[in-house]
Amino acid sequence: MTGRLRLTAPAPGGTSTSPRSERRRRRRRASRRKTRRFTIRTAAMITVAAVALGIGLYARSVAGRSPAPQSYLGVYVNGLPESYAGVTTFTATTGVRPGLVMYYSGWMERFQAGFARDAARHQAVPLVQIEPTGVSLAAIAAGHYDTYLRSYAAAVKAFGGRVILSFGHEMNGYWYTWGNRHTSPATFVAAWRHVVTVFRQQGAGNVAWLWTVNVIDARARIPSPARWWPGGSYVDMVGIDGYYRLPAFTFASLFGPTIKAVRALTLDPILIAETGAPNAGGQSAKVANLFAGVRAYGLLGFVWFDAIAHHQVALNGNRDWRLSAAAARAAYRRGAQAYRRPAS
Repeated sequence: MTGRLRLTAPAPGGTSTSPRSERRRRRRRASRRKTRRFTIRTAAMITVAAVALGIGLYARSVAGRSPAPQSYLGVYVNGLPESYAGVTTFTATTGVRPGLVMYYSGWMERFQAGFARDAARHQAVPLVQIEPTGVSLAAIAAGHYDTYLRSYAAAVKAFGGRVILSFGHEMNGYWYTWGNRHTSPATFVAAWRHVVTVFRQQGAGNVAWLWTVNVIDARARIPSPARWWPGGSYVDMVGIDGYYRLPAFTFASLFGPTIKAVRALTLDPILIAETGAPNAGGQSAKVANLFAGVRAYGLLGFVWFDAIAHHQVALNGNRDWRLSAAAARAAYRRGAQAYRRPAS
């Protein structure tokens, strides 16, 4: 057949199609594919923006009580909470004034309001690690210690300033009576929720609750902390404890797996709540790595354990974690200056 008219093979379904209509169909299909790609990209961008906005809003109003700082550089030194002198010495030797000062509180010990006032005068927030050593967490969950908890909550409320409280830290480790192998995760969760509930019932709205876990360590049989998670409505911040015990440790290898596990549970702000490196050779490099890691992972900051550890025999032994060498103190000072510098 000659001329401009040309027949095409029958289309599926027994119909025939002209070249012009085929081109129109192809253009419509291409247009639909482009629209779908645009929609997917737009949705992804909206999701990322929403998550970022949510994190930002959360960081500005932890538990809806008071603005959270953009960063925390904290310290623990021997002698706390009885004396603030060690913190003053740390500030003088490093040139960095801590914004967070931590101490450990045994069960049935009262809230150290005098220490909290000292910290506030130095523009620092007190962080209290409440340790229920030798106490039945089931009894705590059942309300047997509510008189003590109400008294503690009243004292914190009367202080009035921001306080960070942590209960039963490193529970996924095995060296504390409230931890793994000694107390079940379900019992820990019940006790944690009860403690938080009592404080809220007493109107202690100046408390931010820090759920503090140990770094995951398969060789030491320290599991993921997921089973001990009490739920987002009972936690304001997450703390992770871990030390540069071995020369090969980096921030990513030490903290990375635990950060990933925590992020599967919550987007709450993360603080390295206890860390250090031996003051033997290489400490300054570990300090620099710590600052770089906290910034790279977008964490709140860290608390340096500037003391000789006697209570961590399980993993760390009697290590001296103090920043005693001039090079290490200089590395800390440089890291702090860069960490606190506003983004351009």
